[in-house]
Amino acid sequence: MNRKRALMIADTFCLTKRRRCAADSQADGAADIRSSLQYLMTLFSRKLFNDSLPPVVLKHQLYSLHNDKTAVDKQVNELRENGELLMFQLGFDSEAYALVFAEDYRAKVLQGEAGRGTLGTVEKFLAKLIPNCSDLSFNKEKMLKEFLFTDSEITQLVKSGVLTVRDAGSWWLSIPNSGKFIKYFIKGRKAVLGMVKKSKYGEILKNELEERRTTSQVKFQMKYHIHDLIGAELVECVQTTAGTLLRYVDGN
Repeated sequence: MNRKRALMIADTFCLTKRRRCAADSQADGAADIRSSLQYLMTLFSRKLFNDSLPPVVLKHQLYSLHNDKTAVDKQVNELRENGELLMFQLGFDSEAYALVFAEDYRAKVLQGEAGRGTLGTVEKFLAKLIPNCSDLSFNKEKMLKEFLFTDSEITQLVKSGVLTVRDAGSWWLSIPNSGKFIKYFIKGRKAVLGMVKKSKYGEILKNELEERRTTSQVKFQMKYHIHDLIGAELVECVQTTAGTLLRYVDGN
């Protein structure tokens, strides 16, 4: 799907819905979710990270484009089970899950490992992970007995950034060098949500917010953050004759 068509589709998806604006998704399937992921990934700022990260989408951003959360979750899980998509727990919010296409993840991980002593171990891990594994985390028993890694190899995987410590004897699957992404994402969310809150009556037209000049706190495209705010139900969408209105939700 080209970028222009994706933008047109996204703009036509919004309907009135308390705390989110979403599309009628009765006929949604994996293909629709894949297309939505591809659109959202066009909003990801690769240059911000010197192209060292794969495009990252938050799962709840899909909820801003599709009405049925259960259907979205089902299709996301199908893509994960098929080995097309990987999911990551980001840590700053228990409900915040990052989605990355598996081949994009593999390419960027190997790009970052080029010339390093950990490359062989990372390649072995990726061969186990893609396309047969959809786990968010791994315990020591699985790493040692099923994946056949040694303790020293697990240490290498943590060093390379494909694993982060969850607790004693278990690790999260992770995106290497994603710390800066998380930092920028949280700052940007706070700043854009603040723009909505500070607007008259705590509400602003979606189109007007999209055209706002970004501040130094907002590193991503404005639309990337707007899909976050809608999907996370931090703002409420109200359909008006002037367009979709975003209203700040008290308690955030």
